[in-house]
Amino acid sequence: MLLRRAALPLVVTAVLVTGQALLAGCGSDSGGSAEDSSPTTGAPTGKTTSCTYTTGGQGARQVDPPPSEAAAEGTVDVTMKTNAGDIPITLDAAATPCAVNSFVSLASQGYFDDTPCHRLTTQGIFVLQCGDPGGTGTGGPGYSFDDELSGQETYPAGTVAMANAGPNTNGSQFFLVYEDTQLPPSYDVIGQMDSAGTEVVKQIAEQGTSNGGSDGPPKANVTIESVTTG
Repeated sequence: MLLRRAALPLVVTAVLVTGQALLAGCGSDSGGSAEDSSPTTGAPTGKTTSCTYTTGGQGARQVDPPPSEAAAEGTVDVTMKTNAGDIPITLDAAATPCAVNSFVSLASQGYFDDTPCHRLTTQGIFVLQCGDPGGTGTGGPGYSFDDELSGQETYPAGTVAMANAGPNTNGSQFFLVYEDTQLPPSYDVIGQMDSAGTEVVKQIAEQGTSNGGSDGPPKANVTIESVTTG
């Protein structure tokens, strides 16, 4: 969920830089790239924007890239059902239309179903990271897309944001912030959990990591059972 440096092309680690751990996630696997021009199914109405999803390599699960036309206004309500409890999230399509478009597309294709949240941090940064079906922190959907940053991003408790492997490498991994966290404005903020959802993540964090450290797999096995809209 934090940034993955070029020297670590596949291994996701927590790197301390001036006291802040970086969140790394794999946007897409290596390989040639091509811009997606998939036709839009159920094209959005109202304000829209064009998005580029660059394909390359094998995805952790077989999915189609999102449609290239995305709604650029309003919000999308989703419910992330986990074995630890439901996490309602409001996605902000006005702020990060291409990221929200991707998230909703993946959810509709069942990409997140029966997948683990593979990383918990309990010191310095306070996040639960999910979105890699393989649970290793290296998997992505087989495509990547650019950042949608204003430079004013903050990460208080309840924030949902994209993990990345450096600038413009967003894929499927994301993190849930359960306590106010200081990070550089390098991660797309795609939405907010409600108070009940934030509490679910806090309860997971209270159990700590499986390795007893401040950064590792959560001790409580956390599985996303489904992500549904509406």
